[in-house]
Amino acid sequence: MVEGNLSVVSEFVLLGLCWSWDMQVLLLLIFFTLYLLIVCGNIAIMVLIIIDTHLHSPMYFLLANLSFVDMWLSSVTTPKMITDFVTENKIISFGGCMCQILFVHLFGGGEMVLLVVMAYDRYVAICKPLHYLTIMNLQKSFGLVATSWTIGFVHAMSQMVVIMRLPFCGPREIDSFFCDIPLVIKLACIDSYNLGILMNADSGVLAMTCFIVLLISYTYILLAVRQSSKTGASRALSTCTAHITVVVLFFGPCIFIYVWPLSITWVDKFLAVFYSVITPLLNPAIYTLRNKEIKNAVKRFRNYYVHSKGNI
Repeated sequence: MVEGNLSVVSEFVLLGLCWSWDMQVLLLLIFFTLYLLIVCGNIAIMVLIIIDTHLHSPMYFLLANLSFVDMWLSSVTTPKMITDFVTENKIISFGGCMCQILFVHLFGGGEMVLLVVMAYDRYVAICKPLHYLTIMNLQKSFGLVATSWTIGFVHAMSQMVVIMRLPFCGPREIDSFFCDIPLVIKLACIDSYNLGILMNADSGVLAMTCFIVLLISYTYILLAVRQSSKTGASRALSTCTAHITVVVLFFGPCIFIYVWPLSITWVDKFLAVFYSVITPLLNPAIYTLRNKEIKNAVKRFRNYYVHSKGNI
């Protein structure tokens, strides 16, 4: 390993999603709209959970944290992608590139563990309902969320410690709309093949461990649901279906990027867009549309707003 950071490259060039100006204008409108929906949707869920006392439970505390992580995961890359649609030279500084890598893996790694925590919450709620509030108390919930952030931070720093020491002295074009480790490593002025495998394995181990734990957890939960009462089973199944959908949407792209890379440029770009834009957009929709408590909270907020406005 080269000692110190011998980089002479001060910036990178992002090639973006496409070259056509007309297509870039169209994509600008699409992704600007989607990003507004991501920010507004996730903020709405967080605010609703904070102000509605009926949602002050461990499940919704974890959901609020998921919305927070999703919003920032998208915000790391999407605003830069949107602004690049209207600029001819899609430049990102070396520091900006490193920051993207850091925060993508911080929020991404944290979300993986947070989804495991949410599965544990559902396991306790469904399999041990009488002890739910004792096991998933406020202190335990805070501790589990803090654990997810800690693991995400350690994972991100383990990547940064390596990549910051790489020498970059030649090519500087990244064929994507943001900096990610597999693409940046290829630009290093060393034989990076083995290092690329090692770095992908770092992300892959975290992703696959969480994914396998989630598969086992939800399989066990669904088996337990079959033995529950019809009413309880229907409600639990609805909640678990939403969680499983989110898990598949989130881990699918991650697995094909880091665990089983296809090395097809347009596929990699599609997976990156899905990971950073589509999943954070769909999560609020999935939880809102399939969750009666959230729907009821929206109705209560609407009625309160209409009632308050009528009294003015």
